[in-house]
Amino acid sequence: MSGLFVLAQEPAKIDAPQIDYPAILPVLILLGAACIGVLFEAFLAKQNRWAGQVTLSLLAIVGAGVAFIVYVTDSPQAGLTTLYRTIAVDRPALFLWGTLLTLGLGATLLIADRTVERGGAFVAQAGIRPGTFQDRAQAATGGMQTEVFPLTLFALSGMMIFCAANDLLTMFIALEVLSLPLYLMCGLARRRRLISQEAAVKYFLLGAFASAFFLYGLALLYGYAGSVKLVEIANAAAGSAASDTLLFAGFGLLVVGLLFKASVGPFHAWTPDVYQGAPTPITAFMAACTKVAAFGGILRVLTVGFQSTGTEWRGVLWAVAIASMVIGAVLGLTQTDVKRMLAYSSIAHAGFLLVGAIALRPEGISGTLFYLLTYGFTTLAAFGAVSLVRDSNGEATHLSQWAGLAKRSPVLAAVFTFLLLAMAGIPLTSGFVGKFVVFSAGIQDGMTPLVVIALIASAVAAFFYLRVIVLMYFSEPAPDGPTVTVPGTFTTAAITLGVLVTLVLGLVPAFALDWAGTGTFAF
Repeated sequence: MSGLFVLAQEPAKIDAPQIDYPAILPVLILLGAACIGVLFEAFLAKQNRWAGQVTLSLLAIVGAGVAFIVYVTDSPQAGLTTLYRTIAVDRPALFLWGTLLTLGLGATLLIADRTVERGGAFVAQAGIRPGTFQDRAQAATGGMQTEVFPLTLFALSGMMIFCAANDLLTMFIALEVLSLPLYLMCGLARRRRLISQEAAVKYFLLGAFASAFFLYGLALLYGYAGSVKLVEIANAAAGSAASDTLLFAGFGLLVVGLLFKASVGPFHAWTPDVYQGAPTPITAFMAACTKVAAFGGILRVLTVGFQSTGTEWRGVLWAVAIASMVIGAVLGLTQTDVKRMLAYSSIAHAGFLLVGAIALRPEGISGTLFYLLTYGFTTLAAFGAVSLVRDSNGEATHLSQWAGLAKRSPVLAAVFTFLLLAMAGIPLTSGFVGKFVVFSAGIQDGMTPLVVIALIASAVAAFFYLRVIVLMYFSEPAPDGPTVTVPGTFTTAAITLGVLVTLVLGLVPAFALDWAGTGTFAF
């Protein structure tokens, strides 16, 4: 008897990924709350959405913070990887997560405030065309676009994943999760709708180009190493016979995408326009949190994936750091708008941060992490202060409108002066300690010429900070000048948080420096 016998084979067993839920619980809480927030928009009555979204967002961030504290208290010093080693929960990632959660809390408070701008900083009906009668009418109403709250939670969770991603594909997905909500939120300003929507379009278009660079670099590196995991790329770079052309072409394209997100010059073209046009609470959120996440990703990529090839690419990043410092310091001198001035300040600070990031030593990592902590809180409070100076058209951000501000509001002028001095790196502020530890790491790594250039750029940048201080204290206010709005509870809490952290880290920075210096990247 003949026949065809088919031998049944047992199906291959696929092991489920080992997931350490306590380690990633903060991210899961934020993502879950963001999804619930979307349902709130669909099912809650319009008049109840603001209260529901604010309560949900604050509870989610606080709950994620509690889960974070519980895990940090019990976590091993060395760190771990989870989800098929796509997420690394190590000490640098935990430091960045704690920073992002606290900054996210402050930013959410700024976003939720409805007293500085009646009804909040966000337009009630985003579909109304700017400049029309309906647009002017709704600017005077008390409605608010509450979709910003789940978008904020999605962006914040994407930032946390981004700085803990252990492979490039996960990092790219996190990059899109954090970027897409920001593109939308930039165009929702209640006032100055045209410039706000222009900022959103510019950010989206340039962000799409940067994402394409990142993805193309990822593809080249996969072709080189046969893997998107950072450790596998590092192993291939250390002993592969493949052409180094793929390696360094992929690295260059990848770094362009990362530097764009960190607003490092000369990849900064979006920063001044977007900072100026976006609603100021969103500008504060971007300036503080996105910078932390972007440099967290840069540190992980350079340290874990490309440390062995540092001699080949460090010269290029030297040039990038110098360009960023010079662009930020010099062009900041020419600005007449406070928000654009702070944008160029951000570009200069990105150059300073890059000094620590390319040091490739423990002191450089800890110094950069500490600098991110200090810069984030100072910037958050500074933009919160900017939102309080207003005239009949909304925020008064032209420098001429800030003349004599100390006579109108001595408290706000004193707070903003302290924050500007911190950005300039004056002693007894967190900015001085941050620059000191980053520049010290650079000198220890043999980058003394770069540190000298950074010190010169810091001195130049200090001029436009001092110019604002002189304008506030030594000029007469115009009779029809702007007024200072009494901040609501949320805005007061956010500004107070930023000022207190800036002061405490300037006086007693040891505990934060110790935490930033414990542990290394897991892979």
